Amino acid sequence: MQASQALMEAQGVKVTSIRAVDHLLAPGVQPDMTENGFDNDEWPDLYASVKAADILILGTPIWLGERSSICSRVIERLYAHSGDLNDYGQYIFYGKVGGCLVTGNEDGIKHVSMGILYSLQHIGYTIPPQADAGWIGEAGPGLSYGDSREDGSRAGFDNDFTQQKTAFMTWNILHVARMLRDAGGIPAHGNQPRAWKDGHRFGYPGPDKR
Repeated sequence: MQASQALMEAQGVKVTSIRAVDHLLAPGVQPDMTENGFDNDEWPDLYASVKAADILILGTPIWLGERSSICSRVIERLYAHSGDLNDYGQYIFYGKVGGCLVTGNEDGIKHVSMGILYSLQHIGYTIPPQADAGWIGEAGPGLSYGDSREDGSRAGFDNDFTQQKTAFMTWNILHVARMLRDAGGIPAHGNQPRAWKDGHRFGYPGPDKR
């Protein structure tokens, strides 16, 4: 995450890093779970940063071959806003770009990435080519990414494949975010829920006319 962040900051991109595990995020798919039976929920404050950002990169370890429960909870809370609309009448995450970084010491980078990237695109994020990267050590107990070896080096830092894919992911995300910013986002035609509801079916003939 720090490698990707440093590359972005070198290009003048403002980066906010949030460790979801350090915050109390209530489970659920509502914007504010204190209105749904929970005493505390820090998600509304965190969401303000997410909503303002053009780019969202989710990072997760691999636990039991899956993304962490914390990562799943963040995705659930993002989903709580999937019905909100932007200034163009599209779903709120249209025009934003998503990606993910995965680490661990067991197999599953691609499996975890598939689930995360599917979830992000489903709620409206644009996913660039090769929008994921990761590192895993030897299967089973062992060092995690960044752990110190006996010689003082850090596990994974010398893995050229991981560094390359992290750089490719970061640049692809930057390129697509720049393209969307310059274009004013995703064109607002054929993808506005209220217009569809009002009867503007954007050329779709309807099941009785096909």
